[in-house]
Amino acid sequence: MYSKAIMTAVRESVGSVKPATEIIGDKWTPQLLRFFINEETVRFCQLQDLADGINPRTLSARLDKLEQSGIIEKNVTTSAARCEYSLTLKGRDLMPIITGMEAWSDKYAPTHA
Repeated sequence: MYSKAIMTAVRESVGSVKPATEIIGDKWTPQLLRFFINEETVRFCQLQDLADGINPRTLSARLDKLEQSGIIEKNVTTSAARCEYSLTLKGRDLMPIITGMEAWSDKYAPTHA
């Protein structure tokens, strides 16, 4: 059995990563954010092409969630039917996590034959 002090410390430690995992803890969000590393702005259709296999509704839902969380901002272009997405300061602060995940994946992910 763990002591009360240890359990409290563990809860506080786990609680400190909870906000980040609520934002990037699903299948598609880290992959989508990865596309912002080399691009200042990205359009919906670009993201759909780059994230091969994502359903447009899922993409739209993830972008809405990121926008509501303050990670990206949606900018309407001259054509009302088109918009671009860009990272906010809060979103740019997530990039070291995303690049760390990418480095880990490059090092440890199984290779596909």
